[in-house]
Amino acid sequence: MNTFDIDSCTLFAGFRRVASGPRDDIADAASRVAGSDPTLRLLIFDDATGRQIDLAPRAASPLAPAAETRGRGRPKLGVVSREITLLPRHWDWLNGQPGGASVVLRKLVDQARREAGASDRQREARDAAYGFMSAMAGDFAGFEEASRALFAGDHAKFDAIIADWPKDVGVYAAWLASGGARN
Repeated sequence: MNTFDIDSCTLFAGFRRVASGPRDDIADAASRVAGSDPTLRLLIFDDATGRQIDLAPRAASPLAPAAETRGRGRPKLGVVSREITLLPRHWDWLNGQPGGASVVLRKLVDQARREAGASDRQREARDAAYGFMSAMAGDFAGFEEASRALFAGDHAKFDAIIADWPKDVGVYAAWLASGGARN
């Protein structure tokens, strides 16, 4: 289970980290920084994924949709209906389980998530660091070597390579690679 704040992001002006925090605060900070120096290259990164994102200033954000009135029937539980394809023997087995196919599939998915939790977090951290590095440091000396070390899990080599990068870029890349907001 991820415990990070999914709303958190980080603002860079050039290679300098300017701010981190909730998206609305970062959008406001980006507007202030852009107003003070419109020549700065501003980039915002999602702390959960390492991906570059675009944020509109809070004042320009669309209004939140009006709350829906609840009608009759079952309450909305966040259930998403999608089609899956199984062989007849799989359907036969699922339908014979207590609670039916949906209950069994949810339990199987939850069990798989628990069992793969650590490896999933490592993969997510590596992917976040690589996403950030590709956008911010793709032209840096040592980028390819740092990427290989990241994917090989060679933390010492990775840290040694990124130590030559601008400080804020290296610190944020290392933070993401270590699990960053997930820890």
